[in-house]
Amino acid sequence: MTDFDIAPPAALSPDPLTAARALDAADPLAAFRTRFAGIDDGTSTVTAYFDGNSLGRPTRASIERIQRFLVEGWGDRLIRGWDEEWMELPFAIGDDLGRAALGAAPGQTFIGDSTTVLLYKLARAAVDSVPERSEIVLDTDNFPTDRYLLDGIARERGLRLVWIEADTEAGVTPEQVAAVVGPQTALVVLSHVAYRSGFLAELHTITRIVHDAGALVLWDLCHSAGSVPIELDEAGVDLAVGCTYKYLNGGPGSPAFGYVNARLIPRLTQPIQGWMGAGDVFLMGPEYVPADSIRRFLSGTPPIVGMLAMRDTVAMIEEAGIAAVRAKSVALTGFAVALTDEWLTPLGVTLASPRDPERRGGHITLSHPAMREVTALLWQRDVIPDYRDPDGLRVGLSPLSTSFEEVCAGMAAVRDALGELTHD
Repeated sequence: MTDFDIAPPAALSPDPLTAARALDAADPLAAFRTRFAGIDDGTSTVTAYFDGNSLGRPTRASIERIQRFLVEGWGDRLIRGWDEEWMELPFAIGDDLGRAALGAAPGQTFIGDSTTVLLYKLARAAVDSVPERSEIVLDTDNFPTDRYLLDGIARERGLRLVWIEADTEAGVTPEQVAAVVGPQTALVVLSHVAYRSGFLAELHTITRIVHDAGALVLWDLCHSAGSVPIELDEAGVDLAVGCTYKYLNGGPGSPAFGYVNARLIPRLTQPIQGWMGAGDVFLMGPEYVPADSIRRFLSGTPPIVGMLAMRDTVAMIEEAGIAAVRAKSVALTGFAVALTDEWLTPLGVTLASPRDPERRGGHITLSHPAMREVTALLWQRDVIPDYRDPDGLRVGLSPLSTSFEEVCAGMAAVRDALGELTHD
């Protein structure tokens, strides 16, 4: 794929719709949009989908892939499928994802359990590997799952939580991390892109600060995988977890991925010791002996059907190039910010996300006291954002499936709904 060479709009002249159509005409990734179900095929009534950062659209290829699997892979091959492909599928897809979107060499990424379970496994393994250290660092605005499970691990292992007070309209900075890590820090757990504001953390710099303190870092990549370039190996990241149903279009509840840096694989012992993580899966011996490879982080039988759909989006990301995906993401959110300034700021809306595109992921949040009601009204009108407290309407723009004209239509609907609900 050639380089993405359109910039976010500097102006909306002569009018926003014309500007949107001009951006779509110049978009080198526009053809990917037709590969998604419900777009230009008459099967969906949705005018604008602003929730790709929460649940991505299905691809047409994945619908065909799953149907074919049910008939041929499962229906015809039956249990033979485990020997023929399925046993290695978590690692084959993991390597594909690592290469296309994570900056990870083979043998370090796997598809496994839910995001929560993988976060638990890797965080517990990390703190257990440094028993002489007693603190876990996290931030007050991290996703609830991350905070809840780390609280549980701290109580389970007798550790202390060290909290970074995060700005809900921004995120955690290197300076904040440097101020709290020290000789007792075992693990730092942060989100690469903040779920509320879309703030893009400085992964390389923060990872270096954590390592200088002798600690390990675990990055939550749920809101960045598939929309923001991630250089896990280059940055020396220790551990990472991310979901696959957002920008990777794996479908509702599709299994998460985990990343363990090769240097740590022999050193970490994961806490949920299941048969699938054993060195010899079918030995069925009396004692658990973990695999020497990334397989040791599996536990139970892999959810094969659940990991099929993401394969097609991972392939599209590799075809387009993650740099081009990121460039379009920046252009889409930049256009949404420009429309906010033009249409919504006069109605009292504030941007609760970084204005600087270098510090912004693939979504923005718009703040107004009426946004909960606005979101409910928009859903009735087939415009689909989501709502996050306090008073935030999130606009999540998946680069491969979203057009600029769609953004224009959706933001116009936000303007109109807000105007109706606040009109005296």
